[in-house]
Order: sequence, then C-alpha cells, then structure tokens
Amino acid sequence: MFWTEKKQNVGRGEDEEPECSKGRKLQERSARPWSAEQAADLDKYKDLDEDEILGKLSEEELKQLETVLDDLDPENALLPAGFRQKDQTAKKASGPFDRERLLAYLEKQALEYKDREDYVPFTREKKGKIFIPKQKPVQSFAEEKFSLDPELEEALTSATDTELGDLAAILGMSNLITNSQFCDVVGSSNGVDKDSFSNIVKGEKMLPVFDEPPNPTNVEETLQRIKDNDSRLVEVNLNNIKNIPIPTLKEFAKALETNTHVKNFSLAATRSNDPVAVALADMLRVNTKLKSLNIESNFITGVGILALVDALKDNETLTEIKIDNQRQQLGTAAEVEIAKMLEENTKILKFGYHFTQQGPRARAAAAITKNNDLVRKRRVEGDN
Repeated sequence: MFWTEKKQNVGRGEDEEPECSKGRKLQERSARPWSAEQAADLDKYKDLDEDEILGKLSEEELKQLETVLDDLDPENALLPAGFRQKDQTAKKASGPFDRERLLAYLEKQALEYKDREDYVPFTREKKGKIFIPKQKPVQSFAEEKFSLDPELEEALTSATDTELGDLAAILGMSNLITNSQFCDVVGSSNGVDKDSFSNIVKGEKMLPVFDEPPNPTNVEETLQRIKDNDSRLVEVNLNNIKNIPIPTLKEFAKALETNTHVKNFSLAATRSNDPVAVALADMLRVNTKLKSLNIESNFITGVGILALVDALKDNETLTEIKIDNQRQQLGTAAEVEIAKMLEENTKILKFGYHFTQQGPRARAAAAITKNNDLVRKRRVEGDN
C-alpha cells in the first residue's frame, strides 16, 4: 500500500508532503480499526506486484524508503541484531584487523593515561593494636603420693602374677588382665568355659529370611478339574501366580459358572484387570455355590468393581469378598455403590476393603453388622 503511494508521488514537486511524514500517518492509520470505506479502497491494492514497484525505484528513493521503514518498525524482534538499526558510519575501514597492533595501542593508551590521585596518600603506616592471642594456662596435675600399711605393702610386693591377676579381677579391673586370667577367676565359678568367654560385645547372627515359596498350584490341571466339576476340588488358590494370561483367568470365571463344588476362589496378586472382573461378575450371576471370593492386590479399576457390585445385588450365596489394595483408587462413586449394595444384600458377612470416604465407610460397617446380627438371630432361633 505504501509503495504504491510512493510510486504515485515520484516526480511531484517539492511542495508535496515528505515521505517520512506520510509513513508516520500511515502508521497512525494502521493502528486504528479500518472502516468499510477504507477496506474497500484497499481492495484495489491486493493484486499489485511489489517486486515490480521496487524495481522501478531509484537508489535515492530506495534509501528514503528504508528510512521510512525504520520509522515504521524501529525494533523488529524478527530481524537480526545487526539489521535492527541502519548503518550510520560514513568512515571507511583503515585496513585489515590486526590483534597485536590493537593490543599494543591499548597498552600505550593505558600507560599514557594519568592515574587518579588518591585522596589519602598511602604511607605504609600500621594503625591499631597488634593482635596477640591469649595463652591458655596449661593444667598440671601433681602426682598423688599415698602410703600403704606396711603389712599390705609387703603382701603386694611378695605376691605372684597369678595372685595380682586374681586381685584385679575381684576389683573389676579387667583391662589389666587377659581374658583367660579373668575367666580363671570369675568364669570358673559360674561354669563358663575359656573358649566361650569373651569380654567383647558382639551382635547376634542375623538369620536369613527367605521369600515365601512359590504357589505350587498347577494352573492348567486346576482349570481342567473345575471344568470337569471335580467334587474333591473345594478351594482354588491362585494367589501370587503372576504369569497367568488374562484369557486363562477369564476361562476360570467361565468354568465356575457351571461348577457346583468350589466354595472358595482366590486370585490375589495375579495381575487381574477389568475384563477379568467383568467375567467374574457374569459368573456370580449364575453360580450358586461359591462362598468366598478374593481379588485383592490386582489392577482392577472402578469399572470392574462396579460390575462386581451390580452382580452381587442378586447373588444370595456369596458371604465373603475381598477387593482391597488395587493399583488405582476406586473413587467416591464406586464406594457409594458398594455401600448401597451391602445394604441391599443381607448375605455378605465379610467385606475386605478400606474405604477412603467417611460416609460410605459408616454405611458399609452398619450393613455388615446388621447382616451378622441377622445370622446370629437365625442361629439362636434354630437352637431354640
């Protein structure tokens, strides 16, 4: 837009307005929002070839244009530092750069420059008192002189080394005699052997604590026995077997749908996830023999737990379920649904989960207590 006006102004008289002032006005107009008429006027400049216009400008006009552009955008952060300000140096270079010559010139200038005079001349005079460290008094202990009874001094003088050792042991001065000598005096009367006696305190030997033995359950064999409805298989324990594939765990849940003998099913710390929990939920809707289910320490989220909770609302045989210590917290919504399920299901007597919210925790505790009271009441009525 500006270059077009520049082209139109070329060749006009000197009475015309300077280009730099026009540039400033253009900058002021660009800062204000365009009106509809101004926008319509600018449409005719969209198809202009800027390179063609610049090519028709003379060298003097290009320099003037450069000056105007500097006024329009003096601090353009997109330009390199050397291009943000035009070169205003008219002096020509005196020659190639010579570092040694420059250093010599600077050193000469420094030597010729007169030093600033000190306000207080330096006279090497020491002021103040000389520090003398205080001498600490040396403590001297005078040797104590004491005299023994003539009979006691004669007895000590004529005593043998064994007798002196016995006397030191009796007085508790064990550091003056060896272990064997001390054991002869003290340990012999107490039944302590010389080899086992020592005045050095030693720590007890640490007993190694071995890891728990691996779970000996044969996964494939157990799965086949569940499918065959083996009457001898009452409890299935897959705890801590971390290499069971997820499809195999889902097959266990599918096989338990038709099994009528397994009472306890535990798969804690088996890396079970939500698909396994959904398969177990489908099993609980059909199975009428399972009494206990343990799925602690797995990767089941709130989605899988909600599926189990929904299935337990209609289950009337399961009395114990453990779902604690999952990788993620179940959340408030899941805990509320668990408490609601425990209030509706009167068969669950043990529920293994640590609630994080006070409300669901109180409701669940009250529901479990109520269920146990109902069982105790039925037992009392049956005895009568």
